[in-house]
Amino acid sequence: METASEAILEKLKALSIEPQLQADLEWCLGSYRYDGNPVGLADAITRAIGILKAEQAKKTKGVTASFITSLEKVLS
Repeated sequence: METASEAILEKLKALSIEPQLQADLEWCLGSYRYDGNPVGLADAITRAIGILKAEQAKKTKGVTASFITSLEKVLS
């Protein structure tokens, strides 16, 4: 879950989208590393998947179906 969150954060930064979600992910990663509670991180990943799916629909370069599928597997 931690690795997936870092990958999402890198992708959002590379695309220069969703600064609030980037901040939330950074905060949730720090919190998860401190207490091991994945609830906030899972919520942020879920929100990011929705945003990345919308970017994929717009054919945004670098947002692939395999990337999104790998993120969805982390949550299942």
